[in-house]
Amino acid sequence: MKHTKYKPYPRFDFNERTWPLKYIEKAPAWCSVDLRDGNQALQVPMDLAQKVEFFKFLVEIGFREIEIGFPAASDTEYIFTRKLIDDGLIPDGVAIQVLTQARGHIMEKTFEALGGVKKAVVHLYNSTSVLQRDVVFKKSRQEVRELAEYGARRVLELAEKYGRERFVFEYSPESFTGTEMDYAAEVCNAVIDIWKPSTENKCIINLPSTVEMTTPNVYADQIEYICNSLNRRDSVIVSLHTHNDRSCAVAASELGLLAGADRVEGTLFGNGERTGNADIMVIAMNMYSQGIDTGLDFSDIERVVNMYESSTMLPVHDRHPYAGSLVFTAFSGSHQDAIKKGMANIGDNYDVWEVPYLPIDPADLGRSYEAIIRINSQSGKGGVGYVLERKFGIVPPKPMLQEFGGTVTRVSDQSHKELEPGEIYNLFEREYINLESPAALSRYSEKTDGEGETAVSASILVNGEVSEIAGSGNGVLDAFCKAVSEKLQISFDIENYNEHSLELGSKSRAITYMNISDQQGKSYFGAGVSSSITKSSIKAVISAINRMLQG
Repeated sequence: MKHTKYKPYPRFDFNERTWPLKYIEKAPAWCSVDLRDGNQALQVPMDLAQKVEFFKFLVEIGFREIEIGFPAASDTEYIFTRKLIDDGLIPDGVAIQVLTQARGHIMEKTFEALGGVKKAVVHLYNSTSVLQRDVVFKKSRQEVRELAEYGARRVLELAEKYGRERFVFEYSPESFTGTEMDYAAEVCNAVIDIWKPSTENKCIINLPSTVEMTTPNVYADQIEYICNSLNRRDSVIVSLHTHNDRSCAVAASELGLLAGADRVEGTLFGNGERTGNADIMVIAMNMYSQGIDTGLDFSDIERVVNMYESSTMLPVHDRHPYAGSLVFTAFSGSHQDAIKKGMANIGDNYDVWEVPYLPIDPADLGRSYEAIIRINSQSGKGGVGYVLERKFGIVPPKPMLQEFGGTVTRVSDQSHKELEPGEIYNLFEREYINLESPAALSRYSEKTDGEGETAVSASILVNGEVSEIAGSGNGVLDAFCKAVSEKLQISFDIENYNEHSLELGSKSRAITYMNISDQQGKSYFGAGVSSSITKSSIKAVISAINRMLQG
């Protein structure tokens, strides 16, 4: 690891910063660059049909500015541009955006491709960074500025030829973050002075971190410095275009908005060259989670994922923010317990979403609550209880649930896999419900005298042999327990029991949870299910006794 061969990013001392005291309170203008930055980063770029489908999808979810490519760079991108225009695929209120270098024939070809368009953003760029000037272009600061000025003038001339009212101009000092800030402001102002934007006809100055070279706070300082330095600031839309080389593109964009930017360029799921672009979906959903209307619709996130994956052949990671298949899923026992209690606290009719570990309501993204809690060896009783209650209407008492949670953990650990809800239910049923070995109930009858004493007679099978039992007590359960204790020669006390219905309606079944203790005070749990509450209680006692007899 030869860290000494790298030099630190030059210090940028900007003491006039105000952005740390600000908050994001409204959404910026959004521009998708999926069909340009995203597409050029693919091993197998999208074909024409895929591009058209993806364009329509971007429009559908709310993008009003979409960069579609570099029409002068290849016949494929030229044809795509013409198809969108000639086939009337660009709705009113939507502007396509195209890239062009500050080179004469490229700009001419670009405007030719845009002939007849209703509204387009012409995105002019040239690299201004020290490294690009010195190594790639071998040009001085003056020569690079003159190239930008030439491009700005030529774009203006061509726009007049094709209908000035159809076009919005955008300029990017490419590799902005590798450029001296005073020089970046100088070049941008030179372009602005040529275009002479107004408050009714604004231009866009895009400030890209073409390579992310430092921390987001420095980028924010640079954005605020440029915002303060631009001519005609009220007639300029300051745009951000961050890359993710340091995995901070989202943070850099958010801080850049605090610093005064008005617009964000990015891609769905951050697809782009090297480590990618800013993930525009994440930025938007971050704002949404703060109560801001973003103007973008991600209410069917599965459809967004499917469109992206089928178009790019790239997977969305299971833990990707908001969109990952596991992003709202908790396996940790403590997380599950907190989520279970949070969901119970807000109920079904809530005004404000406040659930631990879930910053937004999964339903807002079209996700169900069924996958919020999934069970493996890391899970606890809270998660197990959530699954049993949500999926099967089973609500065991806390001590019973704690015991069963340990069983689930052991089974999952031994099998080295996650347990599906059906497997958890089957395990609970096998452990507790209507157990019939070594003892099983064949029949019972009850009779209550005028003084409230209840007599019970019953037939039970014990290790396959029928036995008749009888007893009396203060209610059916008390009478049955006395009878079965005498027959089996066992002693136990009922510590606790509770019951509830499993389904609604006339054919509803009841489930009873029983907790008994032996002479040493050891607890045993059982459960009974029946259409009769009384019978479910008796079955629960037998289940608990069987667990006691089995040790």
